[in-house]
Amino acid sequence: MRDEATAFVPGHITGFFSAHPDEDPTKAGSRGAGLTLTDGVEVTVEPAAGSEPTVVLDGEEIEVDPVTTVLETLDAPARVEATADLPLGAGFGVSGALALGTALAANRVFERKLSMNELVTIAHGAEVQAGTGLGDVVAQARGGVPIRLEPGGPQDNKLDSIPARARVEYVSFGELSTADVLSGDTEQLTEAGTEALSRVVEEPTLLSFMYASRLFAREAELLTERVSETIGDVAAVDGQASMAMLGETVFALGTGLSDAGYEPSVCATHPAGAMLK
Repeated sequence: MRDEATAFVPGHITGFFSAHPDEDPTKAGSRGAGLTLTDGVEVTVEPAAGSEPTVVLDGEEIEVDPVTTVLETLDAPARVEATADLPLGAGFGVSGALALGTALAANRVFERKLSMNELVTIAHGAEVQAGTGLGDVVAQARGGVPIRLEPGGPQDNKLDSIPARARVEYVSFGELSTADVLSGDTEQLTEAGTEALSRVVEEPTLLSFMYASRLFAREAELLTERVSETIGDVAAVDGQASMAMLGETVFALGTGLSDAGYEPSVCATHPAGAMLK
């Protein structure tokens, strides 16, 4: 057993998605596309002092169901300490990053000797089971600008990507509950997501991705007034922006938000997936 291990997991913004439930959470998931970010989550795992695991995010002890499930699955009583460049619950895949980072680091600390695909499957299943996400984990394991062609963990899914890199700006106005959206009627959302995916598969470019994302947000009726207004401001200066799924967050490529007069956080697409440090 090691004293500790640290993993970095990129943030992930989903531009559009369709939901695909299954009784087996490792087979359930989403199709869609998104951007992984150089802003992300650093997760350090060490053996817990007692038998109960603890999770600390940015200095505050919190409960994160997917992380608890990952630790239970790995039989790893651990203290998980994480720092995030991104807010939780705002559409950046932070819960998925916590789950995947915990899986990677706990596997090393407790010498479980599992493969990357096995760890991604555990983290993905834990997140789906908790209702906190459907596709972040597999995207964060991939990196770049991933396209999720088929749902589920690595043993079931099919991934591609847009071969591009970009500066990414974002502003977040608050949280939206992923669990509330996913537990409701997702038929309209899935129809819009299927159309968006077809568009990007036909033309796998960042411009096509942004257009499909904006169309999806509108057709799935997920836009809030604040988000819609901000996207409009960026469009008015010939920029490309859309809504992060699922959060009251607007992201833009290049300098779209800056040009529109906002003071955004700035990062870039991350060229690689989650990794041990």
